[in-house]
Amino acid sequence: MKNTILAILFCAIFQLGFSQNYVPSIKNNTELSYVCKLHGQTRSLTLLTKTAKDTLVFDLETRGVKSSIIISQKALKNGNALSFNQGEFSPVLALKPNETFFMISQSTYQDLVKNKKFVYNNTTYVLDEKTDNGNVILDGKTIDAYHVLAQIDKTEMWIIKNPDFPLICKITENPLGINFTLVKIVDK
Repeated sequence: MKNTILAILFCAIFQLGFSQNYVPSIKNNTELSYVCKLHGQTRSLTLLTKTAKDTLVFDLETRGVKSSIIISQKALKNGNALSFNQGEFSPVLALKPNETFFMISQSTYQDLVKNKKFVYNNTTYVLDEKTDNGNVILDGKTIDAYHVLAQIDKTEMWIIKNPDFPLICKITENPLGINFTLVKIVDK
């Protein structure tokens, strides 16, 4: 009986430790791999992060298209619009001072934490506190993410709980027909 209780206790502790959500670290030369659903097509997309003092660059590669997407420090801190550019128009694209790419700005993240909502691309997103937000699995672990819902359409977003790098790890039901899911992170 004593062994049975110890076995059950061990399994419970193991499950508790194994099931905890985690926040992946994103730094210079982190490779982010996504599966994207673009207008009914499925593509893999890779972003390699390059950090500098005043910018963040995502080196994008998808279906033979290579591009560098440049996000300004101003946008990283206070941006309010998400660019859905797919890197097909220019080998180097400097986004507008209010645009981010595959992430929200740090001030927008703070709005989400403080007010349980935020506005991006003139759309209000509200924190979904009713459902389990563990819908993004990476390397067998559930990503610790906020799940938000658009208030004018059916768009859903999962944003990693990282105030310095609030990466969007999943978008579904985007009316633009651009949905994506983070599937792998590798530090180079």
